[in-house]
Amino acid sequence: MLGIELTPEHPIDRLVELGTVAERAGYDTVFVSSHYNNRSPFAALSRLAAATDEVRIGPGVVNPLERHPVTLAGEVATVAEASDGRAVFGVGPGDPSTLANLGLADDRGLRPVLEAFKVAQRLWDGERVTHDGTFEAEDAGLNFDVPTPIPTYVGGEGPHMCKMAAKHADGLLFNGSHPADLRWAREQVDDGLDDRLDGLGAFDLAAYASVSVADDAAAAREAARPPVAFIAAGAAPPVLDRHSLDHGRADDIGAALSAGDFEAAFDRVSPAMIDAFCIAGTVDTVADRMAAVLDHADSLVVGSPLGPDLDTAIDLAATAHDRAT
Repeated sequence: MLGIELTPEHPIDRLVELGTVAERAGYDTVFVSSHYNNRSPFAALSRLAAATDEVRIGPGVVNPLERHPVTLAGEVATVAEASDGRAVFGVGPGDPSTLANLGLADDRGLRPVLEAFKVAQRLWDGERVTHDGTFEAEDAGLNFDVPTPIPTYVGGEGPHMCKMAAKHADGLLFNGSHPADLRWAREQVDDGLDDRLDGLGAFDLAAYASVSVADDAAAAREAARPPVAFIAAGAAPPVLDRHSLDHGRADDIGAALSAGDFEAAFDRVSPAMIDAFCIAGTVDTVADRMAAVLDHADSLVVGSPLGPDLDTAIDLAATAHDRAT
């Protein structure tokens, strides 16, 4: 898979335009990210379904805390219907910085994610579901036929989430842009594959990588500050230690993000954080880094910010991927 993440911080007309640019550039999957403070990913996906012909489309990633998982399953099923069976389901525990605004940060975990997509798969197969776990459902079902299969990708980076995805899901969207992180992720996935459930197909470890590419390397790195701030704020201590990053600085960035002081958060991003959490630079630099990541990952999703000029960056990132592979 060569995927791309589009963020609905942009007006939906613009996001759909970018999705069609990505399809023409050769990407085969378009994920639309989900945060409460941005536009609805499902509104954008419905428009993308009509505007594209071949790319798979889906949320990347939604969490089962802001929406009831049965409702979430119905929304993904609607994308599948609208796109003639091109839907993909990216589901994860949610971004801690934004979930803190909703009082949900403490509810994040592996079980809600696993239960959400297992129940969704049963609903898509036409079952009526009663469930009592991290959420409740009583004789719930969808009243329309769902084009299946819908590949399920778990979004996350913790060891247990990686292993759970390898055991139960079609793939893992691993939030990582550095080969050291993907090498570690591969080890976790390989452990999980030892217990992979019978009947599941091949597993896809996808690097869900922050990428910023431009002809001007300095401009590409500057554009990386916003997504790197969110990544650094949510990074677990072992990840910060792996890259010798300052825990206090990451905490400061997280506090500024939660307070809505985005300028302060972005200013606190260090060059070392950009190196650790983004593939940033010219096409040649980005291609070399992609190749190093793909030594450990099966696939790559080009994630935010893409670059200082979005249309150009979509094409440049595809060119870099071609060189890397």
